[in-house]
Amino acid sequence: MTPDPAPTDSPESPEQAGGEPPAPACVMCFNASDASGAAGLSGDIATVAAMGAHALPVVTAIVMRDTADTFDQHAVDPDAVAEQARTVLEDVTVNAWKVGFLGSADGVSAVAEILSDYGDIPLVAYLPSLTWLDEDKLQPYLDAFRELILPAAEVLVGSHKALQDFLLPDWDSERPPSARELAVAAGEHGTRHVLVTGILLASKGKEQYIDNVLATPQGAIAGEKFEMFDSAFVGAGDTLSAALAALLASGAELQAAVSEALTFLDQSLDAGFRPGMGNIVPDRFFWALPPPEDDEGQDGQAPGGSGGPGGPGGTPPTDLDEPKSKGAARRVH
Repeated sequence: MTPDPAPTDSPESPEQAGGEPPAPACVMCFNASDASGAAGLSGDIATVAAMGAHALPVVTAIVMRDTADTFDQHAVDPDAVAEQARTVLEDVTVNAWKVGFLGSADGVSAVAEILSDYGDIPLVAYLPSLTWLDEDKLQPYLDAFRELILPAAEVLVGSHKALQDFLLPDWDSERPPSARELAVAAGEHGTRHVLVTGILLASKGKEQYIDNVLATPQGAIAGEKFEMFDSAFVGAGDTLSAALAALLASGAELQAAVSEALTFLDQSLDAGFRPGMGNIVPDRFFWALPPPEDDEGQDGQAPGGSGGPGGPGGTPPTDLDEPKSKGAARRVH
């Protein structure tokens, strides 16, 4: 039995008018392959998809890690990194970039050359903790990242500690640098905004709070405060930065996108799961879980939202850097 044809005077759907639905916004993600599925390109792909955009993953390195520790990595040849990206760029329109771990100083150079050809596309650059990297590789990598990636970055994302060590390694004051001071240091290299996570705030009784602040060299322009709780996560920083890139790709204004991305991260962590013996992995598809039958959740799953970006009846949901952070945070309303 075939369905009745639609009335001739009914308005055409986008599919009928154009022959196919419009493509979602596309985010090209330069990052390492992480077989644990917690961070790297695995986290980027899941997050971008959850935000209703399409990920274009470019492998820059292969990281040997589990959900607790990183053990080693093999950088992909820079020419192969460039070829992956340019092959796709000849075919697909990119709406935003997300840069994570690029494998080597030469890899940074290869990616920066591609970015320089598309200067009008917003770049979210994420600086993870790289303390596991050999010192003879770490410093050249950071120098290249500072010189070549920061000038192109619309937003540099990282934990307070990672950004302080990177941007202000000689800081000798008893107080930690503010988000504005980190933004000034990044701005000297051309970065327009920094999103600083995990800023420890003074405790109030037994409760302890952290702040997450978007800042420019002129000062803080947005922030979200969270209450600490005792859990260790892996992949939170990639989740936050990929969500932000997806929102910018879809045309969101920066401050609104930051708030939305932090909300998404908070909910992903709240619904996180432990797939192995290590740390908790954010559940980027928390909104697709069935509604819990009671406060304990359904079938032992962590409770999550009943809707989300692309989810039935849901709306787009509106760290965080350290793979072995001492705590995560719960939003303070």
